[in-house]
Amino acid sequence: MSTPTTGPSAPEIERIFREEYGRAVAVLVGSFRDIDLAEEAVQDAFTTALQRWPAAGLPPSPAGWIITTARNRAIDRLRREASRDDRHAAAAEMIHARDEPVEEAAVRDDRLRLMFTCCHPALAQGAQVALTLRLLGGLTTAEIARAFLVPEPTMAQRLVRAKGKIRDAHIPYRVPDATELPPRLGAVLSVVYLIFNEGYAASAGDRLLRPELCAEAIRLGRLIADLMPGEPEALGLLALMLLIDSRRAARTTTEGSLVLLADQDRSLWDRRTIAEGQAIVRECLRRNQPGPYQIQAAISAVHSDARNASSTDWRQILQLYDQLLTISPTPVVALHRAVALAEVEGPHPALTVVDQLDLRSYYLFHAVRADLLRRLGRNAEAAVAYDEALARTANGAERELMERRRREITGA
Repeated sequence: MSTPTTGPSAPEIERIFREEYGRAVAVLVGSFRDIDLAEEAVQDAFTTALQRWPAAGLPPSPAGWIITTARNRAIDRLRREASRDDRHAAAAEMIHARDEPVEEAAVRDDRLRLMFTCCHPALAQGAQVALTLRLLGGLTTAEIARAFLVPEPTMAQRLVRAKGKIRDAHIPYRVPDATELPPRLGAVLSVVYLIFNEGYAASAGDRLLRPELCAEAIRLGRLIADLMPGEPEALGLLALMLLIDSRRAARTTTEGSLVLLADQDRSLWDRRTIAEGQAIVRECLRRNQPGPYQIQAAISAVHSDARNASSTDWRQILQLYDQLLTISPTPVVALHRAVALAEVEGPHPALTVVDQLDLRSYYLFHAVRADLLRRLGRNAEAAVAYDEALARTANGAERELMERRRREITGA
């Protein structure tokens, strides 16, 4: 009697689809030139996988199965909704076109191609980033909303409007030529960095880290740097991600608890990745065209030079934040600068800066403020700040750390 096939569980299928979502949508948008059709077809394929894979087992190539099934669902939908001739003709054309070779172009990767296409100048940059995160990063609307610090319904409306504008303005789904790429670089880099951040500090769930998203962001960062070697900010972003990712093994305990930078076992840091990131930073310094990603990479390089937390050159880091704040004068940059200021001048001047920032909806604002208050011995106020931070994060590892810190100062 044969042993029944044990297929993947529903969470495992969901993980596979999450990893392959961006590629599948990109391929289908390239074929059908219709975002909604591509997303719906990939979702249909996911539903079919949930029905079949647990019993039949994983197909030899899950990614190929997803794309093939989604393409077939899209063609079926075109036929079903046909007012006969033109939709049938369109479906037939897609069937014929799917085996044709893809033309070489300035952007050779499907996901990168769609990323640059979504970053069309007709869309506001916020819409470009949000839409590309949804289509290529596979992030949910809720995750994107947290990344943008806005309510989920607001982000859902932005995504609908962005897709509607692409449809109504007949924005073409084509690879931009080389002369069109540079103006769209800023939004594309923002997309890659937000994908990386979601992987390095997940906005929700029990896991702090989602390594597959970090790996995808670094992969895309390398592609952009190879595609546009004359753009120092593309190199800066790649260096920044590499230097941050080099600390990943030390960022959590074996139980999954968050370990802050000052407490990390630096022997676990990936020295090969650090060397690569630092070499790119040196290349950026030689070019002398500083930008936000390059400066942030330089800050991470200073951290990676320190053998332990006490030997960190905080004065140099503070100087780099001063430069960054001049180029990118945002409240979030000011918040991070305040952390460095506390190490150089103490928690009181830093708290004065933090209390002037308009970041009340941002959990990290309250977490930083709580830490500064704790260092000043103002424990009752620190406990309230920890409560404010806890109310604004859904990540289990971050919550566990803040709850532990709160217990330490209250005894509760």
